[in-house]
This record gives sequence, C-alpha cells and structure tokens, in this order.
Amino acid sequence: MDITAGQLLSQIEYPSDLRKLTREQLHQVCDELRQFIIDQVSVHGGHFAASLGVVELTVALHYVYNTPYDQLVWDVGHQAYGHKILTGRKSVFHTNRKYHGISGFPNRGESEYDTFGVGHSSTSISAALGMALASKYKGEHDRQHIAVIGDGSMTAGMAFEALNHAGVANANVLIILNDNCMSIDPNVGALKEYLTDISTSHTYNKLRDDVWNMLGKLPVGKKFTRDMASKFEASIKGLVSKSSNLFESLNLRYFGPIDGHNISKLTDTLQDLKDIPGPKLLHVVTTKGKGYSLAEKDQTKWHAPGLFDKITGEIFKKIPEGPQPPKYQDVFGLTMIELAEQNDKVMGITPAMPSGSSLKFMMEKMPDRAFDVGICEQHAVTLSAGLATQGMRVYCNIYSSFMQRAFDQVVHDVAIQNLPVVLCLDRAGLVGEDGATHHGAYDISYMRCIPNLIVFSPMNEEELRNMMYTAQLPEQKSPVVIRYPRGEGVMSDWRKPFAVMPIGKGRKIRDGRDVAILSFGHPGNFVTEACRELMNDGLEPAHYDIRFVKPLDKELLHEVFSRYDKVITVEDGAIRGGFGSAILEFMAEYNYKADVKMLGIPDRLVEHGKPAELHRECGYDAAGIAMAVRQMMSSQVTVSEG
Repeated sequence: MDITAGQLLSQIEYPSDLRKLTREQLHQVCDELRQFIIDQVSVHGGHFAASLGVVELTVALHYVYNTPYDQLVWDVGHQAYGHKILTGRKSVFHTNRKYHGISGFPNRGESEYDTFGVGHSSTSISAALGMALASKYKGEHDRQHIAVIGDGSMTAGMAFEALNHAGVANANVLIILNDNCMSIDPNVGALKEYLTDISTSHTYNKLRDDVWNMLGKLPVGKKFTRDMASKFEASIKGLVSKSSNLFESLNLRYFGPIDGHNISKLTDTLQDLKDIPGPKLLHVVTTKGKGYSLAEKDQTKWHAPGLFDKITGEIFKKIPEGPQPPKYQDVFGLTMIELAEQNDKVMGITPAMPSGSSLKFMMEKMPDRAFDVGICEQHAVTLSAGLATQGMRVYCNIYSSFMQRAFDQVVHDVAIQNLPVVLCLDRAGLVGEDGATHHGAYDISYMRCIPNLIVFSPMNEEELRNMMYTAQLPEQKSPVVIRYPRGEGVMSDWRKPFAVMPIGKGRKIRDGRDVAILSFGHPGNFVTEACRELMNDGLEPAHYDIRFVKPLDKELLHEVFSRYDKVITVEDGAIRGGFGSAILEFMAEYNYKADVKMLGIPDRLVEHGKPAELHRECGYDAAGIAMAVRQMMSSQVTVSEG
C-alpha cells in the first residue's frame, strides 16, 4: 500500500524545512503527522499510542530548537516515531522494526538527530545532563539540551538520581515531563498522585497564570520580569499547593503544567525557556493515543496493537484452526493463580509489566498478593527478597533484558542471603522487532556465575508449570531463575496435574549415534525438528534436553561424553559464557575430549526482525542445526562457535 504524506508534511525532510513554515501552519503539520503515523502503523505495525500523544510536542521541539546542534534525548523511544519522520526517515518509515529496516527506537548509528540510543527507560535525564556538562566544559554556551521523559519512566530510581545531580550541576538542561499517566500499563505509585495533584490544583495554576500574564504586561525588562515572577511564585507555592515543591526542592526551575496538545502554547513556552539558563523542568500534560479515539480509550491495548483497520479499529489477527499453544507468559500468569490458591505464601511482583508478564491475572483476582511496583527493577528484586525473609514465596517476573538493571540486587540481596526468591525471566533470547536493546541475550551468562542460584529453562509449557510448582515447595530453599521466551510454546494441552521437577536433572529425548545435540530451553524444539529432517538423510543424532544450566546434570553429561566424540550445543542466549561454555567447562573438569560446536547468539549485537529471521541469521533454527550436524559428520572440527 502506497502511503503518502499530507501537503505540508510532504515538503518536510528535515527540521530545517519545518522551521521555514509559519507558526499558523504548525497546526496542519501536526494533523498530517498524526495521520501519517496512523496510516503507517495500521499497515506496517509498530508502537502506536505513545507517538500519537507527543505529536505537538515533537513538532514544537524541532521548530523551536536548532536540532541536531541542540541535543534532544527521548526516553525509552516508543514515542519517537514523529521525531524519526521529521528527521530524514519519512521515505523509509515503512521499514520500521522490519528485518534490515530502521530501528523502532532512536539509534545513534541511524541518524545524527538520534543523540542517544534508548530502549530501556529512565536514561534520558542522565544522558542529556552528560551532554550539557560536556557543552559547558567546551564553552558551547548557546547549545540547548532537552530530555523528554514520561511520568512512567520518572518512577525509576535512575531518573531521581539524575534529577538530584542536575539540580546542583548548573548545566543548561531542560527536562520535559510528558505526563500521560501511562507507561505501557497505567502508572502506579506516589509520584502519579503527586503529578495529579499538581495538574488538578486549579487555584495554584490559575494564580500562577495570572501572575505571569500580569508581569508580562509590565513595562520592565525581561530579566527583571522573570526575577519578579520567580520570587512571587516561590511565595505562593506553599500557600496554594501542598506538593508543588518537589522539583524545585531539587533546585530545578519548575514550569507548568501546560497542555501538551496546544502547539501555540508549546512553542511560546519553549521559546521562553530557551532564554532561561540552568536546569529546569517543564511539566506537559498529554493523552496517550491522542487523535485516535480507540487508542485514547484503551491505551494499553493500543500501545503496540499490530496491524489494524484504521477506519473500524479492527485489529487483524490470524484465526487458527484447532487448539493452539498458549503464550509462555499466559502459562506463567494462570499458573500463578493456581499456586496461590494452593499456597497462601505465594506472591507476585512485576516492575511495570502486568500485561506483558500476565501477572495481571493474579493482580485482578488477588490484589493483596500481586503488585506492580513501577519501572523499578532493582526495587522489585530487593522487595521480593524482603518478602522472602518473612516466609513468602515470591515470583518476581522481569523481562530478561530488564533484569540486567538489577544484577547487583540479585547478587547482594538474593544470592548472598540464599533467599528462595523465584526470578521469572520473560522474553529470554531473541525477542524480535524491538531489537538489540530488548533481546534477552545475556542472562544465562550472568546468572550461572552467581553462587546459590538454580538456573532452569523449560522446553515447553508443562516444564515451565512444573518448575514453578517445584520452586514454591517447602524443601526448595534456594533462589531459582526460570527463563522462557516471548510468544507461543508448543503444547495446546498444557494444563496437566503438577509434578515435581527434579533439580539439576535433564532428560534424554532420543538416542542416536555419532553425534549428540544438547539443548537448553525452548530451542530444544528446533532440535526436535532438525532431528526429523536429519533422519530423512539417514542420520541419527541423539538429543538431550539439559534443562538446568546450574546445577548441570553431571550424570547425564558423563553419559554423553563417554558415548559421543561429536557434540553440538544449542541455546537462545549469548555463546560467550553461556550454556555451551558450561558444557566446555564440564569437559575440561573431567578431561573429556570431543569435537564441540556451539550454536546460539554470536558475540555481536543482533538487530531487529521477526524471531524466525533472527534465529536463522544466528544459525540455530532447525535448518541451521541440521546444517551443523551435516558439517560435523562430513569433516573433523574442533571447538567452534556457530
């Protein structure tokens, strides 16, 4: 489908073109940009509601500021589609998040306008402050630095650390707080209540506006007017708003809240703020999904809806024939309810991903036992540890990529104290279109080096279910890591009676000759498919599902290396330090000699694409595994990476 931009948007390739337009034309640009995003995402997919909510803010920023010399940093990046379209990527935007296409997030390697690569939340203030300090050091006093951060991202500790530093750094940085009460799911916590209090304090906001309007009409110099306004603001804040001093108590000049969909007000305000040096914060109130009524009403559903009919709002989904396997996340979420009904000590924690993790099922049914703590991975892990000290059996569900942010808490607060927290790592392995920032590539490597941890990965839904059951039994006293991939599993009939999963025990799926394939987790299903293909060639590889990378099933591995001198390992994780490395360590410890080929995520950044495309690229899909076996059988090889 050929999607064309509107009359004005078609003339804009870069912000320099935008700045040639009159202020009156910006309204039309906003309308055309919003429609272009709707057209593109409905046909080609991607994140949706977040970018619609910041159309006016995006246009105003690029109109007022001299980007890319003035440096604009987007937090997370879900909302940066309008930014990409206005900065040279309109003609290729249809490739967004597609294999070998442009990234769905700001990416420094893609454009000079993408000043900082993002994907995880709450980094923008730190990055922009770093840029501002560098400019100050270099004498670039005219250079502006702007961080756009949502109120969801502002809940993370890292954002508060940056605010604390920004207040004393005396650097020229503007923090724009995009307040829409949403991240992916609705925001939680005291900050949400605080921002609501500010934005609904009619007395304070009316008085503030009146003061600014009055002083703006006085026949005095601009600097003197601002000084007077600042002093008057300080005198009225304590009187009319009980909570208006949070940001200014950190030495940040606070402005707002203002309507984030009023392009005239935004451009006027940003133009004024350019003349105010030092750290400052502009509070902008927006609506996620603005301009598409269905997205405004159900912002979580329309965060990334897939392909849809923009007229009717119908989201296109393939209707499968017969029973289908569930998503691993739903197996987790539904199993949590079963376990909690059987064991009153079971509790659930997630950092801002109740829908993505499916903990929402338990939160709805048992709100006193399942909690969304906001975008706070470190807090989530240590909170879980605290609960565990009181006898609770806590399942802390964090995406593998996000768990990287809480590594210290896993070591210091869980492992060293040997607390039986269950760390459920969703989206382990290559996750697809979100790309390098979201791939769960490293958790095997960084978890298996930590003492006291048990590290497990299921090959199917039944194994996930049984390991979750085993982890909460009274005799299980060590912390457990369970990693599983994004998306559907392989079993439609998965809800079977619980069974104990023997810790540290793998299984032999099929016997064979000449070569043994050792798999860890869901890629074992790729091995099963490869074995069927190889049998057609007259080859009979053995297949072992190792299940536990820590502790390893030494008995099973002694069997493997006493029978086979050719071994292939398969994992959906980084080869360096991962499952294959664990097998090599076992070989070295027991003086086995064998030719070993390791298949998994190579020692480089893997970009975005459909999971099947990325598995093929990395060589551990069924075809890649079969090819590795054929090559091993046709020639002698030494230890190598696939």
